[in-house]
Amino acid sequence: MSRKDKVIDRVAPRLQTNWDIRGALNFIFGGQGAGLLVATACATTLPLDLRLLVALALAFIGAGLFCVWLKIGRPWRALHVFRRPTTSWMSREAWIAPIIFALGAAVVILESRAAAVALGPLGLIYAYAQGRILKANIGIPAWRRWSCVAMIVATALVEGFAILLLAALVWPALMSFAWLLAGLIGVRYLAWRFYRSDLDKAGAPMATLDVLGKLNVRFTLIGHVAAAVFVIAGAWSGQPLLVGLGAGLAFIEGALFKYVLVCRAAFFQGFALPKMPSRGKGPPSDGVRPGWRQEAGPGA
Repeated sequence: MSRKDKVIDRVAPRLQTNWDIRGALNFIFGGQGAGLLVATACATTLPLDLRLLVALALAFIGAGLFCVWLKIGRPWRALHVFRRPTTSWMSREAWIAPIIFALGAAVVILESRAAAVALGPLGLIYAYAQGRILKANIGIPAWRRWSCVAMIVATALVEGFAILLLAALVWPALMSFAWLLAGLIGVRYLAWRFYRSDLDKAGAPMATLDVLGKLNVRFTLIGHVAAAVFVIAGAWSGQPLLVGLGAGLAFIEGALFKYVLVCRAAFFQGFALPKMPSRGKGPPSDGVRPGWRQEAGPGA
């Protein structure tokens, strides 16, 4: 290996290791719980006792926070996360969580329908905060795009309504939301296409694009096409089992996407030079960005 190759090997993009599966589970469970809060708020228009669904949403959010707490080297320092609500989206997520749990307790214990409705926008804000946490990591091209935030929010909504439609196996009245779930699956597919196109245009490490490219076929065919077909067929025929099957596929593939995004596609940008310096009086040569499909400058 030449001296130049040794240097490039050290500056090329590398996979982040700060957030492992425990960090990914915060986004997986947290998004599912947040989306379920939105879905449950919509379902308050029906004469159903939705306390079990609210409790399930709280359990998802609590499980996500517990998983991320487990990965902290000194867990009892986790309270410091509350110190920067004006500058940190992680702090804002932490501040929103107690409000969600307080209103959730009002729903479960006091059967407050008003609290269940209020949890809807809070769930949406919680999902948005999770997307902004990822976007704040500007050194990771797969996370720092607004299109990534859109994917996180869209996935949370699909997962939340997917759980609601799985509950239709017990409460058939919830079948009225099947068409909405089908529409949200379509929205998530559009967000997915926009996200990948955005990364292609802005530039990203080859490893990131390769990982997302390998996910694309499965995510598209199973998480969107098959899921939407089953949901639409079930809604058209009034078959909760078909709707539940499509909802399950959309739910599972959403969780897989977030795992891949956090644990497998999150490569650091690496170092780059906009122009290669030259010896003597010769003009500088084109810049280099090792490990990138587009050899553009650092601001691409």
